[in-house]
Amino acid sequence: MIDQQWRKKLENNQGWWERLEQQNAASGARVTRNTGEIRLYAFTCGWMTADLKMMLGRAHGKIRFPVPCYLIDHPKGRILFDTGLHPDCQHDPETRLGGIAKHFHVHYRRGEEVEARLMQLGIEPKDIDFVINSHLHFDHTGGNLLVPNARIVIQRREWEAGRMPELIHANAYDKRDYDLGHLVMQVEGAHDLFGDGTIVTIPTFGHTPGHQSLKVKLGTGDVILAADACYLRQSLEELHLPKLVFDRAQMLDSMLLLRRLQAAGARIFYGHDPEFWKQVPQAPLMIR
Repeated sequence: MIDQQWRKKLENNQGWWERLEQQNAASGARVTRNTGEIRLYAFTCGWMTADLKMMLGRAHGKIRFPVPCYLIDHPKGRILFDTGLHPDCQHDPETRLGGIAKHFHVHYRRGEEVEARLMQLGIEPKDIDFVINSHLHFDHTGGNLLVPNARIVIQRREWEAGRMPELIHANAYDKRDYDLGHLVMQVEGAHDLFGDGTIVTIPTFGHTPGHQSLKVKLGTGDVILAADACYLRQSLEELHLPKLVFDRAQMLDSMLLLRRLQAAGARIFYGHDPEFWKQVPQAPLMIR
């Protein structure tokens, strides 16, 4: 049960989010085909509530956190970084997620799936060229089926883990989310997608066997989409690991790498930080 203090915080958070959704819908902005600058957009594809210790080991209480996806509109192609939850989670998360559902309460409405988010910008899901999956967990690959023409870009060791029964079980993967017949580009370590330094995968192993983050070079500087290599700002500030980690030493190394990138001037976009997320412009606004 969620106590009254946490219930009030969650209600305030939901109220803020619904007002923002109304403002964005009223703007009616659409994204035209990009011929120059690199454009970065943030989507919120649902929310979930879980024990805080799932993100900060030994912490108490609950946390209600966003499920982010990002659209990168690049002159050489349109890219999604992660795809959020499967649409079935909108009406029957218990059946879709199985035993995982007892750990996560899903808040996910029709119109919040990545397909609808794209359509709100005037982009057809079939026109997405690449999906860069940070890793294979259900809240990062659940929308892969909605972008059937995209090529999946993923670390080789993550893809291989997602095909080994013992690692599927150990990491709570679900092949229905990612083994869908897409063309798959398995990369190893840092991979420069277009060969121009603008979109580069960053290996941040530890959360899962082959987790990766993504560097996006904007005109204002580098943005690092950390995904689950770093759930919260507090995670990075305190090097505070989650309760469940595939490899704790590797995850700590990955967080130290993110610290070094931040010290060099990069902006870190934390994976599921609800307070940080309030500062992130939501599509149709661009991240600058």
